[in-house]
Amino acid sequence: MTDRLTIRRPDDWHVHLRDGAMLAAVAPLTATRFARAIVMPNLVPPVTTTAEAIAYRERIRAAVPASARFTPLMTAYLTDHTDPADLAAGAAQGVFTAVKLYPAHATTNSAHGVTDVAKLDKVFAAMERAGLPLLVHGEVTRPSVDVFDRETLFIDEVLDGLVQRHPGLRLVLEHITTRRAADYVLAAPERVAATITPHHLVINRTDIFRGGLRPHLYCLPIAKREEDRIALRRVATSGNAKFFLGTDSAPHGVEAKECACGAAGIFNVGAAIEVYAQVFDEEGALDRLEAFASLNGPRFYRLPPNEERIVLVRAQQPAPEAVGAGPTRVRAFPETALAWRIEPAA
Repeated sequence: MTDRLTIRRPDDWHVHLRDGAMLAAVAPLTATRFARAIVMPNLVPPVTTTAEAIAYRERIRAAVPASARFTPLMTAYLTDHTDPADLAAGAAQGVFTAVKLYPAHATTNSAHGVTDVAKLDKVFAAMERAGLPLLVHGEVTRPSVDVFDRETLFIDEVLDGLVQRHPGLRLVLEHITTRRAADYVLAAPERVAATITPHHLVINRTDIFRGGLRPHLYCLPIAKREEDRIALRRVATSGNAKFFLGTDSAPHGVEAKECACGAAGIFNVGAAIEVYAQVFDEEGALDRLEAFASLNGPRFYRLPPNEERIVLVRAQQPAPEAVGAGPTRVRAFPETALAWRIEPAA
């Protein structure tokens, strides 16, 4: 049995840092645990241009400790009116690492998202030329569609056609939640990858209602059946380079979660690495954790892996505590004890 594991310092390829007071409360956790992070652009208003991304990047840098060895990687929020020339310029200037596709009204702060993917082929063609990956929140949003079917229908109705129409476009299906998504990515061209969150490896949809409604386990895409959770664990721990770490850590104040219409999002960054380690341990795949957490993502984004190392040790520790105070007080995932911890640097 392995009780001590050294891996390259991980990156988070999907995180929400928010803005203002919430940014100040949560960004230091990401910056101290991850070397780089793909930062989601769904602010209010969203980050849609190169200039807005530069300004947001500076606010992030101001919010993290001066000693943190951390690089925020910026994304553009895709809209029906995105300027392809601005995306290309942002990529050329080293501002944009990727572009995020939110179907309109799919999740938090997505009202400005895309209403018809087929109308943006010129934008996707420009992204192909610029080498900008497309990061996809993969859900259809028709009111008639069951929330538990939204990801599967998106793959069948939207994603597959997009992949076929743009053979040079690199694409990440973000925070996958279903066996259908796992199987699709496995069968897709090498330029198609996926991120998997720690919470979708641990909970299924029944857990959201276990013992009563548990709003801090509500996120979008929502957790699915147990068979889907098992499929995600299988591909995450398989060693396949198409799958890599993306926490989708999404902070909301307690008041926004525990109300008549609670916000979607799980805040997990304070224990994400430990949860991944526990899952890989349970699956007998600790030797593959470094690839998932530290190598596959850089390979997809054509970046070098981190040289710095972290050490994980098998040791019981309590559940992570809430972060922030007042409107920025955020409950942390998981709410149970952890079996691994990160050893403090010497």
